Amino acid sequence: MSAALRSRPTGARRMRWRWLPLSAAAVAVLAACTGPGAQNTESTRAPVEVGTLESVAFVTHGSPGDAFWNVVKNGAEAAGDKLGVRVGYNSSGDPSQQAKLIDNAVAQRVDGLVVSMANPDALRESVEKAVAAGIPVVTINSGEAESATYGAIGHVGQSERLAGESAGTRLKDAGKTKMLCVIHEAGNIGANERCAGATQGFGNAATLQVDINNPTDAQARIRGALEADRSIDAVLTLNSQIAARAVDAVREARSNAAIATFDLNADVVEAITAGSLLFAVDQQQYTQGYLPVVMLQLYRSNLNSVGGGRPVQTGPAFVDKTNVDAIGGLVAQGTR
Repeated sequence: MSAALRSRPTGARRMRWRWLPLSAAAVAVLAACTGPGAQNTESTRAPVEVGTLESVAFVTHGSPGDAFWNVVKNGAEAAGDKLGVRVGYNSSGDPSQQAKLIDNAVAQRVDGLVVSMANPDALRESVEKAVAAGIPVVTINSGEAESATYGAIGHVGQSERLAGESAGTRLKDAGKTKMLCVIHEAGNIGANERCAGATQGFGNAATLQVDINNPTDAQARIRGALEADRSIDAVLTLNSQIAARAVDAVREARSNAAIATFDLNADVVEAITAGSLLFAVDQQQYTQGYLPVVMLQLYRSNLNSVGGGRPVQTGPAFVDKTNVDAIGGLVAQGTR
C-alpha cells in the first residue's frame, strides 16, 4: 500500500480471519448485487473472507489537484478515521495507469478496493482480477452499468444520464432555446452520458470537446463556439473547473448565454452567488468517498450488501441562489 495509507488507531480490536464456504445465504447476498441484465459473477469470486476490514485502496480517474476528487478523498479518509480503517488514495486520468494502480493494490492484498470507472473497458481485467483474488470491490462515480458485471458488490454515485436529463430540463424550463454541452474528458463514459441526458431533457443542443488539462484552450474553444453561433443561449459544463472558464468565455464573447454546471467548488459557489451561474448539479461526492468504506466494512464483517443490486444514488441535487449560502460553507470546509 502506498505511503498515503493512514495508520490504524492503536487499541483497535482485531478479528481472526476465517474462510467460509459459499452457503445458500451467502450466495443469495452475492446474487443480490447483480443488477438487471448483469452477468452472473458468483463463479469468479474467491471464497468470502469474513473478519475485520483493515485496509482500503481507492483508485480513481481524477486529475491531480481536482477540487471534486479532493472532496471524495476527504470523505474516504473521514470514514477510515471513524471505522479504524487504513485508507490509501491514488488517482490517474490515464486509464492504463489507473489499471496498474489497481493491480498494485491487489498485489499488496488490501482488504477492499474502491474504483471509479470512467473508462470501464480499460479497467475490466484489473477489477476482475481483484474480485477473483477475494478482494471486494465497490465502484464509484462512473461505470454504473458495468459495475455488477465486473463483480463489484455495489456502486455509489449518481445516474449520469438521469442527472443530465434533469439539468437539461431545468435549462429548458428557464426559457433557453439552444444549449452547448461542454465535455472536458475524451472517452469519459460518464461525461458522454451527462451530455446525452441533457440533450434528451433540453432538445436543441450541440456538444463541444475540450481538455480539462488545458484550461486556457478550453476557455478559448467555448468562446469561439459562442461567437460562431449567437443562437446559443445556454452553456452546460460537466466539471466545476471548466465552469469558471465558461463564465470568462461568455463574458469575452459578449454573450447572454446562461451557464450551468455539474459539481461544486468555491468558484462555482461564488459564481452562483453573483448570478454568473444559474445552478450546479451536486452529486454529493463526499458520500462517494465515505459510503464505500462503510459498505466494505459491513461486507467484510457481516456479509451485508447495500442497494439490492442497484446503485446507491448520491444525486442529482441542485444548488442555486435559494440554497447556495447554506451549502457554500460546507464547500469551504471540504465536505461538499
